[in-house]
Amino acid sequence: MKKYLIYFLIVAILLTLTSCKQVNTKNESLIKKEIDMIDLEEYLYTKVIKEIDTWNEKNIYAISFFVYSNEAYTYKNFENVSIFTISYNTESACENDDLLSEERWNYAYWLQDERPIIDPTEDYNEGIEILFKWYEQNDIKNIGYEDENCYDNEMNYIGKGPVGYYELLTIVSNVAKRLQEESYIKNKFGKPIPIIIHDYEYTWYVIEATKNANPHGEADTFIKAMKQLGFID
Repeated sequence: MKKYLIYFLIVAILLTLTSCKQVNTKNESLIKKEIDMIDLEEYLYTKVIKEIDTWNEKNIYAISFFVYSNEAYTYKNFENVSIFTISYNTESACENDDLLSEERWNYAYWLQDERPIIDPTEDYNEGIEILFKWYEQNDIKNIGYEDENCYDNEMNYIGKGPVGYYELLTIVSNVAKRLQEESYIKNKFGKPIPIIIHDYEYTWYVIEATKNANPHGEADTFIKAMKQLGFID
């Protein structure tokens, strides 16, 4: 009798250990899944700060966050994907032009010494790899796709860029806003400086992104100049 009792106790202990191991394995799997989830905003925030920390120009008056999609930009089997680069312009480069002048605020006149953060044109770019993993984790599909719903009856563009663009734009805008709210820009350059988020055409959604990115009115002069120059309504 004792022999059978000992046997059943051993079996019970083994079953308990097996059950605990399965629970631990499940928990480890859940933890690993949580760790692997990409925080795109945090990733871009860190990359941007690392780059801006290297800037030593003394007369920077505006920072560019350039977010743009183009059919020539490809990643694996996807076309029309997005690029994100940062740069700046200086008082000497715009020759101290009038505060509301096009030369001061139109990116076409800037230095355009772009530093890539997300770049599908490079042979390898960590940022584009991270971005597409983030798309996948957030169930964002058909990257680069646009359809006829992006235009109204008079063929005026009313969309927000191809799939994946606006999602990235929103994250970039929040990164810029965080830099302003945490006073990183002010502390780095000794004064408030606007972060201009833009494409080549100053579309309505990048203007909104710029407004969001500068919560204390840092970009008010830029907005005023763009209105006066007729780039925005």
